[in-house]
Amino acid sequence: MDIETHPFEPWLPSNAKLLLLGTFPPAPKRWCMEWYYPNYTNDMWRIFGYVFFEDKKYFVDEANKTYKLDLLRAFLKDKGIAIFDTALRIRRTTGTASDKDLEIVEPANLDHMLRVLPQCKAVLAAGQLATKVFTDHYQIDAHKMKMGDYKEFTFEGRTIRLYREPSSSRAYPMKVEKKAEYYKQMLSEVGLLDD
Repeated sequence: MDIETHPFEPWLPSNAKLLLLGTFPPAPKRWCMEWYYPNYTNDMWRIFGYVFFEDKKYFVDEANKTYKLDLLRAFLKDKGIAIFDTALRIRRTTGTASDKDLEIVEPANLDHMLRVLPQCKAVLAAGQLATKVFTDHYQIDAHKMKMGDYKEFTFEGRTIRLYREPSSSRAYPMKVEKKAEYYKQMLSEVGLLDD
């Protein structure tokens, strides 16, 4: 099995208050764009469109079955939302992007990300494996965390929240609008809906 290295540069705007962390991108054959959450059937960018613009298609380019990447990047930079993943290098045990089929060979440098994001108040680890990697690294007891819950932890004197939210994958059986309700609560608590 080949070892894959993360294909994207970390997106770490200096004004970021929120860090979104997945596990690792799907295989390139599933991409509709060369950026985060590149699978056209993934709901992450629909959730953001719904929460901020009351339009789940706001960032969607339906004609080309992709996303409006320039619009998305400008929006995330303006809002202060950073993105990377918890794995830098992985093996796909069965060829899928499912967490259960990923073996993490080298985790991402989580400490470095938080250091270069001095305004970061919250982390969303999207998915069970990303959450496990993050909580193991920072020794956070996330046992019995329910959807929408957060745990506070201290990193170099700063108190940061780790949120548990529904997966944006279509494999997670919940409507986009319902997922968006959870994200909206988190984004409001972090102060990203006030601007």
